[in-house]
Amino acid sequence: MTQTPEDLHYTEEHEWVQRISPTRVRIGITDYAQSQLGDVVFVQLPEADRDAAAGESIAEVESTKSVSDIYAPLAAKVVAVNQDLVQKPETLNTDPYGEGWLFELELADPATLDAALGELLDAAGYQGVIGG
Repeated sequence: MTQTPEDLHYTEEHEWVQRISPTRVRIGITDYAQSQLGDVVFVQLPEADRDAAAGESIAEVESTKSVSDIYAPLAAKVVAVNQDLVQKPETLNTDPYGEGWLFELELADPATLDAALGELLDAAGYQGVIGG
């Protein structure tokens, strides 16, 4: 069974969102997503300091099976990217909720982030999407 940590928020596009400060979140792909992709061989990350629109494709994950777009789960500025994935993309398969994070987004204020997170799925809602 795939892991779906209770303390994260999720999108229907199989991304997880973790609040790491009052105005910042960390984004990655779910355990389910990496298991569907198969062996990840390449990751294209967004540029830091760019603004992302909610739902915009801002990164790509390439596996031996396919190429998948990664979408910004909310409108925010990209403030950090996980450069380690460029050298070791397979980390997405081995540790999708830890070292396999993709990028971080920052919003203007905590209330805006609260509202944005409120529109995402919780663990139970995401389990419903993947038939868990």
